[in-house]
Amino acid sequence: MKVLLFGGAGYIGTHVALAFLDRGDTVGVFDDFSSGLRENVQKECILYEHSILDEKAVNEALNDGWDVVVHLAAFKAAGESMVDPSKYALNNITGSLNLIRGCQAHSVNAFILSSSAAVYGEPQYLPIDEKHPTSPLNYYGYTKRAIEENLEWFHQLHGSNYVSLRYFNAAGYDAEGKMRGLEKNPANLIPVVMEVATGKRSAIQVFGNDYDTSDGTGVRDYVHVTDLADAHVKAADYLLKEKQSLIVNLGSESGLSVREIIDETRKVTQKEIKEEIVGRRAGDPAKLVASSKMAKDILGWEAKHSSLNQIIKTTWDAYQKS
Repeated sequence: MKVLLFGGAGYIGTHVALAFLDRGDTVGVFDDFSSGLRENVQKECILYEHSILDEKAVNEALNDGWDVVVHLAAFKAAGESMVDPSKYALNNITGSLNLIRGCQAHSVNAFILSSSAAVYGEPQYLPIDEKHPTSPLNYYGYTKRAIEENLEWFHQLHGSNYVSLRYFNAAGYDAEGKMRGLEKNPANLIPVVMEVATGKRSAIQVFGNDYDTSDGTGVRDYVHVTDLADAHVKAADYLLKEKQSLIVNLGSESGLSVREIIDETRKVTQKEIKEEIVGRRAGDPAKLVASSKMAKDILGWEAKHSSLNQIIKTTWDAYQKS
């Protein structure tokens, strides 16, 4: 199989590349390195160093004959998307349309989208399944839903097939230690806790400890990045075999609280990790947990590496190496 990863130098993209390479597939990486890391791109990958806004470069890459395209080239900071929506509109929506049109022009009919649980917005019930209404709370989430809607239309009008993988919270690093660089300017909980453990930050801010949860802190569904990568491989096989489209959640189906993550990090790292309790952030629900039943039933996918200990241990190993 020949697989072209747009945004393949990013945190998730480099792990997806590993999963395809490990089973002997040909992997291309198309990335402008605005946030991706060159040192994490495996030497076996065919590299295209361009932006998805460069339509000519996109079409030249697609002309090299690919079976499957994976789209991971989106800006993803929800807070920033509310301050600078134009940046997200241009890259996430216009850039995505460049890829979709390019795939159509070059007869690539298997498209995998790195989507997000941000499309759902405030949970109306738990666990969240794929039938849950989509009502994004931030512009980032809106861009992901907009891309899905365009894929739905192109599927109806041109017969192109896609799988949209709605990630919950990606975490962890590959257990073999092939990733040599860390995410730039992380904003998510686990890398921030790691920066406290390594002394890069003085303390971790806990946004609210009075939620209606077992320990008062917010609960989220974390899924190991190696499990996410495996889902892309299974989605590619599904597209080429079944030639049908699909939207599925990817989560561990078990929530982890902020308190559990901080405490486990203290155990694994043997570091003090200071914390500051501050007020809740607007729009933060108490609990978000996925149902991944469809991914299990249709793709045969399981979150095999997503235990709390494995997530924290592989992350700490990566931070110690860097």
